Amino acid sequence: MSIFEDKAILVTGGTGSFGKRFIHTLLNRYPDVRRIVVFSRDELKQFEMQQEFSPAELKKMRFFLGDVRDKERLSRAFEGIDMVVHAAALKQVPAAEYNPSEFIKTNIMGAENVIAAAFDAQITRVVALSTDKAAAPINLYGATKLCSDKLFIAANNVRGKRPIRFSVVRYGNVMGSRGSVIPFFLNIRQKGKMPVTDATMTRFNISLDEGVDMVLFGLEHQWGGELYVPKIPSYRILDVAKAIAPSIEPEIIGIRPGEKIHEEMITEADSFSTYDMGPYYAILPQVPNFNLEDFVGHFKAKKVEQGFRYSSGNNTEWLSVEDIRALICQHIDPEFKPL
Repeated sequence: MSIFEDKAILVTGGTGSFGKRFIHTLLNRYPDVRRIVVFSRDELKQFEMQQEFSPAELKKMRFFLGDVRDKERLSRAFEGIDMVVHAAALKQVPAAEYNPSEFIKTNIMGAENVIAAAFDAQITRVVALSTDKAAAPINLYGATKLCSDKLFIAANNVRGKRPIRFSVVRYGNVMGSRGSVIPFFLNIRQKGKMPVTDATMTRFNISLDEGVDMVLFGLEHQWGGELYVPKIPSYRILDVAKAIAPSIEPEIIGIRPGEKIHEEMITEADSFSTYDMGPYYAILPQVPNFNLEDFVGHFKAKKVEQGFRYSSGNNTEWLSVEDIRALICQHIDPEFKPL
């Protein structure tokens, strides 16, 4: 019996790339789920999503218009819900530098509203999505997501006797997601351009399906307070350009405001509380709300070495040009051909 049997699950930001793939996977893999609620603020995206996930045909589907900034609306949406996946966020780094207060309202205050509404609604499991930019952040987007991460982890300290658990998943660039580099390169190559911010830049890479699997793992196995990080490969931005348009000479344009050369998901300071769980790392609270020895024994987890850091620049697994092309065909465009 799965933990999703006869359960109601709500996804904030459910009309996004992750939300749609998560719901598709949930319906296929766990047909015994009782209800799935899409919570988002864009009525057009909800209308378009209903063409694929029709409530008339899929009786368990619900669509709920609302903004995570509105606690009262969240509380109404959370009625009768058992589990929440919090994927709603403002995400564009340059936009955050120019509109900081908007990102604070959605990414920080919105997270606080989700936590408060979850407590009031007697929800049992919450998993929030984070980003590699939340580790040692240098831009406002990363800083707001780090605050969000801290809020969800700390929520376990005040749950009292409630059976609720809060955890976070943190991963890097999602291949093919809206606004990411590969779709951008695929579009702009038609103009004979290939702008690259920095020749030495690297990034982590994860597919939507891997991100979905990680969130499902968090929901199924969370003890409350874990920040999960996947073991995923890196790519060099010049290799991405070469994989997509080898005939176009890249133009180095300089990094954008708030951008890093390499992304981190686990900092050296995190190494004191990071454990290797096999396919994932888990950054645990410095004072967990569970018995650490029991956790280590249950998952056969091993503490990482002091000073360990997980960066896209010092990764041990790299995608080649051929690997990138194969992944584009698999996850973005089956008809893809290098230009």
